[in-house]
Amino acid sequence: MQSTRARRLRFVIQKHRASHLHYDFRLEAGGVLKSWAIPKGPSLDPKDRRLAMHVEDHPLEYRRFQGTIAKGNYGAGEVIVWDKGTYALSEGSDPAAEIGKGKIAFVLRGKKMRGEFALVRIKRRSGESGDPWLLIKGHDEYADPAYDIEKDPRNCVSERSVHGDRIA
Repeated sequence: MQSTRARRLRFVIQKHRASHLHYDFRLEAGGVLKSWAIPKGPSLDPKDRRLAMHVEDHPLEYRRFQGTIAKGNYGAGEVIVWDKGTYALSEGSDPAAEIGKGKIAFVLRGKKMRGEFALVRIKRRSGESGDPWLLIKGHDEYADPAYDIEKDPRNCVSERSVHGDRIA
């Protein structure tokens, strides 16, 4: 069997307009999707340090979900599959163990996000709750300091995008 480091695991980035627009970044690890909510979305600029709040795990099947989460339910709002693909670890051999240590370095092979990235746990500020991390783009051939996520609204499965409170 291939080692986890060499094996390509799946990832998905879902654009989610709930109470606030954010991007749900999910990595396959330990039989589930380990998940982070990224308010400003991922960046291809290595100078950007994007806040990524670690949230609850999701089942692997959730990587295909897009549509509407009904009002009254947690996360109510519109969801699209903004990007998807595979990833491989840059360091270590078990993604769940790397996440448990507070840092995971990986290479994304997505339709939009490609190349080296790392998620690094950071210290919570006084009075804050949650589990804050940073998503950081590595310096590689896919780095693009001019990248603007606002100019890339469409999902990677269809031509739908999130507009206001609806999917168009």
